[in-house]
Amino acid sequence: MNIIPKPVKIIEKSGFYKLHETISVKRNEETENIIEVFGKELNIITDLKLETTEKDFDLQLVFDEDIPQLEGYQILVNNNGIRISSGKKAGLFYGLITFLQLIVNNEVPFCEIEDKPRFQWRGMHLDVSRHFFSIKFIKHFIDLLALHKLNVFHWHLTDDNGWRIEIKKYPQLTEVCGWRRNLEHIPWNERNNSNEKGNGIYGGFYTQEEIKDIVKYAAERYITVVPEIEMPGHTSEVFVAYPQFSCREKKLEVAAGGYWPNLDIFCAGEEKTFAFLEDILSEIIQLFPSPYIHIGGDEAEKTRWKECPKCQKRIADEHLKDENELQSYFIKRISKFLFEKGKIPIGWDEIIQGGLAKDVVVMCWRGDGKDASENAISTGNKAILCPNPILYFDWKQVEDSQGTFGVTTLKQVYEYDPVHIGISKENEHLILGAQANVWTEWMTTNKDVEFMTFPRICALAEVTWCKKDNKNWLNFLSRLTKFKSILDKYNVNYYS
Repeated sequence: MNIIPKPVKIIEKSGFYKLHETISVKRNEETENIIEVFGKELNIITDLKLETTEKDFDLQLVFDEDIPQLEGYQILVNNNGIRISSGKKAGLFYGLITFLQLIVNNEVPFCEIEDKPRFQWRGMHLDVSRHFFSIKFIKHFIDLLALHKLNVFHWHLTDDNGWRIEIKKYPQLTEVCGWRRNLEHIPWNERNNSNEKGNGIYGGFYTQEEIKDIVKYAAERYITVVPEIEMPGHTSEVFVAYPQFSCREKKLEVAAGGYWPNLDIFCAGEEKTFAFLEDILSEIIQLFPSPYIHIGGDEAEKTRWKECPKCQKRIADEHLKDENELQSYFIKRISKFLFEKGKIPIGWDEIIQGGLAKDVVVMCWRGDGKDASENAISTGNKAILCPNPILYFDWKQVEDSQGTFGVTTLKQVYEYDPVHIGISKENEHLILGAQANVWTEWMTTNKDVEFMTFPRICALAEVTWCKKDNKNWLNFLSRLTKFKSILDKYNVNYYS
């Protein structure tokens, strides 16, 4: 059976259940929304239709309290039809995603399936600052995450190259900071040294109504949308409209391309900086029901802090050792605000420097992620693994393919294990899971994103869903060959 990710247990039996033009589903008010969403996915890959009925049904969704795992499910296919059971709606949805993949030529093989995920965090990231992507594509991307049973969409909404989310209290963040010179005809890392006026402007942003629509759309597919608002670094775009929150208080230009070193960051010595960020986060909290808010924390160059009298005074007043501890102060202060609002902060692994705030989740990206995850776990903090040599999908898939930096092959992704040697059994629960990151400096179109993401996302799905001893590379390749026919139905531009 060509199911991705591979279920925990499959018992194949002799025979098939024949589906006709319409799949009849047992009517149940509690599962109406799930069936409606499933019907949309069914229409993408088959000509079958759905109808609900009280009797003579092909498909039945059953709540079973004996299946305790939130996302676990069971499937039984026999002469009586298809029965999908779970203790929760999320499990029923994932059971339907598996059922979708079982359908071949309007037949479903007789079988018994028991399944549940290994990790609670199964994520995909998308950077929309470097290049902006439409609501239509975001929904398409979310559909594809759901197809792979991924349950977190990490939305990188702000960075040096554009602010992408409407904040009512500070409208210039999108009116001004969301737009840059259009230098798309110049290589990314050569743009900031260019004196060209450019071909007009490039940019875009999502209104709060659009954000709510995406959050709802994702939730219907049991995907949590985690927003990222970068701080204290990767924030130079803010200073185009609000220079008063930087150390130099100098008005900048939204970076049209590669911006490095990341010198201009939020001033940590100025109280109004924290008031500004708390205002922004207050609106973010209202838009995203996610228990997590990502606050960045990576690659914050400390040069301006060293030169800034206000930041140096903050170091002295707070009895801090250096600028690393000043960043820790910054992150801890923002984290305290979020905790008070009932949210859990996540930060890139640089937030460990200078001291890690209690209960903040660390996203481990540098190198193989081992040092960062072990440092996080040593203080009781939880970690998410996304090491850049393996789970950064802007890296090339083979040496001569599209992409940047090094090579990350499909096999390298597939063989990755977030729980690496050195993590004790009693600490394994502190590894929430893993995700892949899609940075879009060199991805200007929807098709570029798909080409870099697929089929590596298929391998990621198995990394985050399957137990290590249930994975087999050759078996995966065999299933993937046939799974690509489903990707074709979604018109995915995958690397082949």
